[in-house]
Amino acid sequence: MSSYHLNRRDLDFLLFDWLKIEDLLGRERFAEHSRETLAAVLDLSEDLAADAFVPAYKPADQREPWLDNDGVHVIPEIADAVRAYAAAGLTAGSFDADLGGLQAPIVAATASMACFMAANISASAFPMLTMANARLIATFGSPAQVEAFARPQIEGAALGTMCLSEPQAGSSLADISTLAQPDGEDALGARYRLRGGKMWISGADHDITGNIVHLVLAKTPGPDGKPLPGVKGISLFIAPKVLADGSRNDVVVTGLNHKMGYRGIPNTVLAFGDGAHTPGGRSGAIGYLVGEVGQGLAQMFQMMNEARINVGLGAAMLAYRGYRQSLAYAQERLQGRPGGASAPAPIIGHPDVRAMLLAQKAYAEGAIALSLYCARLLDEEQTGEPTARETARRLLDLLTPAAKTWPSEMGLAANDLAIQIHGGYGYTRDFDVEQIYRDNRLNPIHEGTTGVQGIDLVGRKLARDPAALAELRTRMEATAAKAQAHPDLAPCAAALRAAFDRLDAFAGTIETPLSPKALSGATSALRAFGHAVVAWLWLDMATAARTPAAEALGDDAFLAGKVAACRFFFEQEVPRIALWLDLAATGSDSVLAIPDEGF
Repeated sequence: MSSYHLNRRDLDFLLFDWLKIEDLLGRERFAEHSRETLAAVLDLSEDLAADAFVPAYKPADQREPWLDNDGVHVIPEIADAVRAYAAAGLTAGSFDADLGGLQAPIVAATASMACFMAANISASAFPMLTMANARLIATFGSPAQVEAFARPQIEGAALGTMCLSEPQAGSSLADISTLAQPDGEDALGARYRLRGGKMWISGADHDITGNIVHLVLAKTPGPDGKPLPGVKGISLFIAPKVLADGSRNDVVVTGLNHKMGYRGIPNTVLAFGDGAHTPGGRSGAIGYLVGEVGQGLAQMFQMMNEARINVGLGAAMLAYRGYRQSLAYAQERLQGRPGGASAPAPIIGHPDVRAMLLAQKAYAEGAIALSLYCARLLDEEQTGEPTARETARRLLDLLTPAAKTWPSEMGLAANDLAIQIHGGYGYTRDFDVEQIYRDNRLNPIHEGTTGVQGIDLVGRKLARDPAALAELRTRMEATAAKAQAHPDLAPCAAALRAAFDRLDAFAGTIETPLSPKALSGATSALRAFGHAVVAWLWLDMATAARTPAAEALGDDAFLAGKVAACRFFFEQEVPRIALWLDLAATGSDSVLAIPDEGF
């Protein structure tokens, strides 16, 4: 099937021709699956996304969630779409069979989610958060907690959230002040009373499911009764909206944030323990400790990293949808006489339009490839041999800042071009591209801003684990060697090696802790790194398009498009890597020298 929001052939190429996910199916965990079962999941995902998620896309933008005395409400189309997703069993995709899961490869489940993100990014956020929530509980929770809180989410009876940020703290989680005070113990573990406020919490209340499972970061008290300072005092708690006895927990939404995009899922101000409800006869939201005191941030990093990769995937699919829609428009819109045509002809004939389309293709499909490659690493980390698992873990750790940020930044650039191709119609509400842009503008901020990710890449990933970058270089060299056999790709191989030479040289100069000058160049380093990684992936995809197996499938134009996008990326984008690395290496005197009063 091919539609305005998805061309299934693109997903099939990435999964089967490039990543060769059939190679995973010989592993014990995936013994029940075949190419046919995975294709059936994608068929179901594609059809359900088109039938239930696409029709809710514009209505959800036009009527935001609303708050009244009964709580938060979403439009019926959103509620129906999310319930249909759960009813289809898709939430269970990659979970263990003993939890009711399908034990599908994570990369296949990620491709399934991509269909829904392209169709309706805000509706897809409900199951995305829920799966990450349930996976964290399944990993770190007690058996009783897994049964009470993870299984209902996997079965679709409850949805989940992550409650980290607070109004005064933002991304600085060391400064959160929500307090968790011991309150005894019951069958679900050590019980605490939570008091405090959380901000920017997506899906924290709605009328889709009867229960919502909140994962909450909070601090336990020190000897003086005040929250312990820094990150070591942070613990993780499960605070359901509805408790095991059926009573309401002391968790309420006190306000909604009105967003420029992503409007189908409510974004909330959430209060724990303000006395609106009194479980057990007194105020304070009941939360159950996950693991041990002080482990909260380390545990939450699993969900945060999963969410970061999914934010990148969502940004990629919004870029892809905008590309698909601007391509269709360019094929239909008659204007001008490109190439000396005797009558008005489709604008796809204009070189400038063609360049904007090819840029979108390179950005969007490169971003999807990055997301799926990371998902493939997760499968390797879960099911590979011990050495391969450790290698995959370290490589995924290195790639995560780029997997979140590069699609978010470059996906937005793609959406900008989609609007441009539509001309005046692009900034009207008659076409989806203006909404797609607004939706995607949130992603460079979601789950750690671009600046935060840059500092993480330079100060932690590149500085602390040179072996991970060396492994990335090894994989790049294998791709370059294959590409060298194709005359039109050989120059790309040489350019890729040169880019990685520069990247290696920069990484070798990093000193920690990062100086102010190094911090001023961290975002430039992240941009260079992301471009280098995506350049490698594009060259790898281009060589996959040149294999006899791929060519035997026919569709020469489709495969030629992959090679053309690769060559375009190397012509137009790879030269930017050197400039960014120069800026990263020297920092910016102008940024640091200007007095505050000079802005």
